[in-house]
Amino acid sequence: MLDNIEADFPEYAPRRPGAPKALDGIRVVDFSHFIAGPFATMILADMGAEVIKIEAPGPGDDLRRYPPVHPDLKHGAPFVWTNRNKRSVALDLKMPEGVAVARDLIATADVVVENFSTGVMERFGLDYEACRKIRPDIIYCSVSAYGREGAFADRLGFDPIAQVESGFVSMNGYADREGVRALSPVMDISTAMMACNAILGALVARERSGLGQAIEVSLFDSAVLMTGYATMQHLFSGANPQRHGNTSPDTCPSGVFRAQDCTFYINCGNDKIFQRLMAQVIDRADLAEAEIYATGPDRIRRRDELFAILGEAFARQPWSYWQARMRVAGVPCGQVRTVGEAIRSPEARERGIVTRIPHEKLGWIPNVTLPIRYSGTPIVDPVAAPAVGQHTESVLRELLGYDDSRLGRLASAGVFGADAARRPRQDAKV
Repeated sequence: MLDNIEADFPEYAPRRPGAPKALDGIRVVDFSHFIAGPFATMILADMGAEVIKIEAPGPGDDLRRYPPVHPDLKHGAPFVWTNRNKRSVALDLKMPEGVAVARDLIATADVVVENFSTGVMERFGLDYEACRKIRPDIIYCSVSAYGREGAFADRLGFDPIAQVESGFVSMNGYADREGVRALSPVMDISTAMMACNAILGALVARERSGLGQAIEVSLFDSAVLMTGYATMQHLFSGANPQRHGNTSPDTCPSGVFRAQDCTFYINCGNDKIFQRLMAQVIDRADLAEAEIYATGPDRIRRRDELFAILGEAFARQPWSYWQARMRVAGVPCGQVRTVGEAIRSPEARERGIVTRIPHEKLGWIPNVTLPIRYSGTPIVDPVAAPAVGQHTESVLRELLGYDDSRLGRLASAGVFGADAARRPRQDAKV
């Protein structure tokens, strides 16, 4: 596991010394788990916010157990992907003493994020109304399945459920079978980005007005947005989108073709691209100028014959030949890759998307960076996801001024978990 990391990926290049951080001085107390909430707070952490992740003692965030789990880390790749640059504090929120510690942390925070089932934070006494009494200008972000109010507030939801109920799945796949879900948690990721955007907007608003506010972001709302302009097309036409596999219902020729050695995708988004494809790539200027292929609707009606012409041409040469010609001609195209091929591609290496970062137990661990490039406030240097409760003692000492006596009483009471009650805690440094 991770045997080839040094050969496959370069070492992360640190940010320039002394560069400011976009969210320096912002503190986030993060009660979220799984993907949508934690990915949102990881973006904030990458921008320089201090993110304190509150976890249940022992097992912690359920995402820790998603495979493959590294035996030395006691958590898996999905957790590593969404929890870098955070400090973990283990608190039993079912105990009044645990809630009291959480309230003390919230009193120092700018932002609270949670994605429990509706009603859980209220039962803990940590809902928005309770938190604004602790910190009147708090920004409180709730991420839920169907919203915190209304007839569906009690419903649980995960990414695949949002995909099917939003209509997203009905659009994807082939016409002769059921729609297909995206294996990537696209709704969790889009919801996380929406939550992060909302928090950033609320921080700007608070800077101007001095007022905090509650934010609500739902998985279902985000999933409907992710159906793209198909929603508006339906409202205009009354028709539901049909499944077209790898072809496009709006442009032609757009789809997958086969060179001598591999498959690739072309996207002819307008007439000019089609003309360049025919005249400059496959040397068929006659087809570029043909009246029957003059417009997008004309080409869509003749999709089968166009695909046959292109398929026959592309089969004569390898991908390297066609890629070079299409790049010169300005025809958008890309090789159909596996995930492993994509992250090791020249494009990924050029952009520094996947690197390796130091880890005290493993030596190195992979890191997938954000697609954000700040010129003035570069994202922070990545620190690997923490163990459950790794920073409990250091956070409570540094932020709250808890002394040995108070920490000892809380540990003995089991607030930090059974293991913490049995032995002294040694915090690893971030």
